[in-house]
Amino acid sequence: MSHHRPPGAASGAGAGAPRPVLVPAVRVPERRGTEAALLAAAVLISVYGYVNVGLARHSSVPRGAAEYGAALAVLAAVTHLAVRWRAGYADPLLLPIALLLNGLGLVLIYRLDLETPGNAAAPTQMVWSTLGIGLFVAVVVLLRDHRVLARYAYVSMAAALVLMVVPIFFPAINGARIWIRLGALSFQPGEFAKILLAVFFAAYLAANRHALAYTGRTLFGRLRLPTGRALGPILGVWAASIGVLVLETDLGTSLLFFGVFVFLLYVATGRTGWIVIGLLLAAAGAYAVSTVEPHVHSRVDNWLHPFASIAAGQGAGQLAQSLFAFGGGGLLGTGLGRGHSILIGFAVKSDFVLATPGEELGLTGLAAIFLLYTLLVARGYRAGVAVRDPFGRLLAVGLASIVALQVFVIAGGVMGLIPLTGMAMPFLAQGGSSVVTNWIIVALLVRLSDSARAPRPLTADTGEIAAVRPVEGDER
Repeated sequence: MSHHRPPGAASGAGAGAPRPVLVPAVRVPERRGTEAALLAAAVLISVYGYVNVGLARHSSVPRGAAEYGAALAVLAAVTHLAVRWRAGYADPLLLPIALLLNGLGLVLIYRLDLETPGNAAAPTQMVWSTLGIGLFVAVVVLLRDHRVLARYAYVSMAAALVLMVVPIFFPAINGARIWIRLGALSFQPGEFAKILLAVFFAAYLAANRHALAYTGRTLFGRLRLPTGRALGPILGVWAASIGVLVLETDLGTSLLFFGVFVFLLYVATGRTGWIVIGLLLAAAGAYAVSTVEPHVHSRVDNWLHPFASIAAGQGAGQLAQSLFAFGGGGLLGTGLGRGHSILIGFAVKSDFVLATPGEELGLTGLAAIFLLYTLLVARGYRAGVAVRDPFGRLLAVGLASIVALQVFVIAGGVMGLIPLTGMAMPFLAQGGSSVVTNWIIVALLVRLSDSARAPRPLTADTGEIAAVRPVEGDER
């Protein structure tokens, strides 16, 4: 940062130029106490939900409630100390929201485990959550400057493509080749690839934003198409990733990558026409794939006619049962632990997990959950607006958009707004890969928000942040 002359010093700018003065630095509150209080509230709400399920099902406090509360409290304390140590100016809402959503997800999975005692998923989900929180701490502690990630843009791109290609060589599960299964262990590489591609997209667009926005031909007098040299590399990476995902019939992740790509392109260039083109291309691609791929076509048909199986005397399908669950919940719900969403079937803990709070917590509880996601995404966007470098700005927007698009695609699918796609609701649904990657996303947003809110470096001579303002009497 440039050093300014003291008031009254000679300057070559002319006699009438404003004389710069130093103003004291504005102290930015760290808000770590607020974060600690919100974390305590998140732990208490999660434990209350766990106890409430036991009381509703067995009229007694469930065994393991104290252990669950203690484990969640320890995880909250560890994450808080890591943020306080390495990211003292981070947004105080990001971590508590993530912990509350994760805690509620564990409660919902435990509640559904009571209906399937031979297939308990909550203990495994707790292990994955602990691993995700461990990686959160590692990212916050070890990544001191987010701009370091921009140096590995092409490495991230190559690693993401490899992670997406590998599942092709493994058997399909439920019609999609998105899993790698090694004995009892299975995970989705595409979950990790979305973070790596976000890093690549942000780095490339930040480095080429001027060429993308101000060079090329103008279409229809309004939309400026970038040159092939500027747009070609990133368009090729996007097309390759989408092509691989189409081969794997993972249309949900394909839609996610496409949405993040178009949105970041819009943010980097400021051209609203990219949103229109993106929507048109997404609609055309979805129509083409739905007519060619039988697995996707069946999902579109179920979306258009969710009650057709009932009319045919075959009983209600998954989407119909999900709609019944939302309808039965009403305004206040049936009460946690007193619903029948288990009738949805095997995907009730994963793809359709949102139907359980929809039925048992009602519209009120569902709105509260959506509000938590909205706050998480909004604070991510806020960090993107406030961060000072283009790469950090695009990375924050991209990571927040990943969460926003996932919530929209999943919630829209289980509610019948759009065709169902196989994705996991962030933090709520069963899935180790999903919960781990979402904790990494939150860690990166914490690092970016810390960079955005931290005071600027102090000047060497006075120890204050330099700022220029006209001295009284010199204004023109």
